[in-house]
Amino acid sequence: MKRPKKVLVVDDEVHILHVVSLKLRNAGYAVITAQDGQEALEIAQMELPDLIITDFQMPHLSGLELCQRLKQHPATKEIPAIMLTARGFALEDAAIASTGIKRCLHKPFSPRQVLLEAEEILETVAV
Repeated sequence: MKRPKKVLVVDDEVHILHVVSLKLRNAGYAVITAQDGQEALEIAQMELPDLIITDFQMPHLSGLELCQRLKQHPATKEIPAIMLTARGFALEDAAIASTGIKRCLHKPFSPRQVLLEAEEILETVAV
C-alpha cells in the first residue's frame, strides 16, 4: 500500500488552516501545518512534503520568501506550492518563476477549489 501524499498547509489564520487541512485529510492526504513562514521552512526541511499550500502574508517569512528559500536547497527545491493571496494582490510572474509556485488562489476561496488544485498538481508529481 502506498503512503498518502503529504501536504504542508501554512497560514497564520487558524480557521483557514483548519478548513483547508480538514478538506485535505478527508480526501486521504497526510496533512502537517504551520502558522508562519519560518516554522513552515523548518517543517518542510524535516518532513519533505509532496506539496505546500501557503498564505502569502504571514509573520517571520512571507509565503513567497518561504518558497524562495525552499528553492535554494536540493532536498526541497522541487516541492510544488499553491499560494493563497488576498484578493487584488498579484504576484509578479518573475517571482513565481523563481519558485515552486504552481498556482495562486485568491481569498476568499472554497476549500473544494484548493483540494482540486492540490489533486491536479499531485497527480503530476512522481511518488
